[in-house]
Amino acid sequence: MKLICGLCKIHACRFGSGASDLPKYCVMLEKDEEIETIFREASQAYMTEGESRTLALAAARTEAAGYLRWPRVQEVMDFAWRIQANHLGIASCIGLIEEAGILHRLLEANGFRVSSVCCKVGSIPKTEVGLTLDETLRSDESEPLCNPIGQAQLLNAAGTDLNILVGLCVGHDTLFLRNSRAPATVLVVKDRVTGHNPAAALYTSHSYYQRLGQWKNDRDKE
Repeated sequence: MKLICGLCKIHACRFGSGASDLPKYCVMLEKDEEIETIFREASQAYMTEGESRTLALAAARTEAAGYLRWPRVQEVMDFAWRIQANHLGIASCIGLIEEAGILHRLLEANGFRVSSVCCKVGSIPKTEVGLTLDETLRSDESEPLCNPIGQAQLLNAAGTDLNILVGLCVGHDTLFLRNSRAPATVLVVKDRVTGHNPAAALYTSHSYYQRLGQWKNDRDKE
């Protein structure tokens, strides 16, 4: 199985085109039992009553209703309303705690019940889990570890219907999503260098951020 959609320049799939319009490397043309099963089961999930169908239909309806008009925060509220998520959870980075507070109040103003948990909850020292002082930001034995597992479990215990990520670090978001019982969506992706706009580095990867193409070589030299 070869999956290279990111390199495709034809994008016939977006128009629902027939097989004759698909590039020869498209996974949709592969006569493979595993791939055919994947497409069949995915299609069935969207047509069978249950959480996957509910989320899929709500997402499509939110997209259609607010396309090119609504900011993402409004899309999140609309999506939550469509799936009848009344109790929303916010898992935020301590570095975006002000933004999390704005979101918390905004959601409450629109009738949602809100529970918010910041990443330093529990104040677990980094050195306690095996990190050395050289691997901390402050070289301080008491520096707390980010605790996305704790965030997820607290929101699980609170009984949230939908969780919203606000600026969790790379990897911490992974742990949160793995441990969240409720479905989750992302409002803010942290990027301390680009003002939380990670796409900026991609837009300038041919110029200002050319060095990204050499990341492996630079890493190997360390």
